[in-house]
Amino acid sequence: MKKKKLVFASDSFKGSLSSYDTIELLTSAAKEVFGDVDCVGIPVADGGEGTVDALIAATGGSRIYADVHDPLMGKITAYFGKLDDKKAVIEMAAASGLTLLPIEKRNPLLTTTFGTGELIKVALDQGFTDLYVSIGGSATNDGGMGCARALGIKFLDTCGNELEGRGQDLEKVAYIDVSGLDVRIKKCNTTVLCDVNNPLCGENGATYVFSAQKGADKEMREKLEKGMINYRNVIRRQFGIDPDSIPGGGAAGGLGTMLKVFLGGEMRPGIDTVLDLTGFDSIIKDADLVVTGEGCTDLQSCYGKAICGIGERAKKAGVPAIALSGSLGPGAEEIYKHGICSLVTTSDTS
Repeated sequence: MKKKKLVFASDSFKGSLSSYDTIELLTSAAKEVFGDVDCVGIPVADGGEGTVDALIAATGGSRIYADVHDPLMGKITAYFGKLDDKKAVIEMAAASGLTLLPIEKRNPLLTTTFGTGELIKVALDQGFTDLYVSIGGSATNDGGMGCARALGIKFLDTCGNELEGRGQDLEKVAYIDVSGLDVRIKKCNTTVLCDVNNPLCGENGATYVFSAQKGADKEMREKLEKGMINYRNVIRRQFGIDPDSIPGGGAAGGLGTMLKVFLGGEMRPGIDTVLDLTGFDSIIKDADLVVTGEGCTDLQSCYGKAICGIGERAKKAGVPAIALSGSLGPGAEEIYKHGICSLVTTSDTS
């Protein structure tokens, strides 16, 4: 008789368990309870922190280290993932992430995505042509200017002076010179892994939704939004593209806009890209059960989060899926519409 096949594919439980930890614990428990079962573990992430490590583990890839700059232009050593000879996955949080700065130094007027651009440049130097850029967990609100500068684009003020590309420079941008953009970008396929749909500007945009958690007070937010509107208008005028019409353009403080407008990136839900790269559909086609999970399940879980993407894939394959959750928040029951048959939680906060 064919052994039962269980597939474990959980996001991390932030601050408690990594994706790998859950696989190890679930496999141990399954063997103890069910005995002789086939357990397959797939590390996953939704495009935020942990995406590179999850894809390296799932594809047998490796890390490539590089000396780059952090959000305040201090020097750090970061890494990106080599999946094969063509594919590289870059996590912007590795160079421009919020966790790289202590709380007292978080200031989106001063932070920059320059280090993320440096990581992309190293990937180009290494000969990679399929770039996957994960843009969750940023410490920045610079519209992606820093990243663009590292790749050769210049942002000029009304006097023709080049700007550094920090959040405080957004309102000073008068002209964008793309003539120096690294020519190798044109030969690359760039995919942007993003789990939000926020536009660049407005009440649902980069500044008003995300900058407070990056250290912005009310006065800073007003200054940053004024600058972002100016930045948006320059892009509209020069390139005929409206960043506010780009779903996810406001992700990572506007880095989504930069990657789309200047690098021609394709915006995709992070979890879908991760599942495609790991061969998830092939792995679950003969499975008896899929177990996924996350730290907190609420209405937001239905919008690009890992358990939603996994539930949808399992539903399509006709495989039941259950989700483990550290807690349940408002709207958690909506996840049942996305292929999850049961929610098991350690505490209910709904």
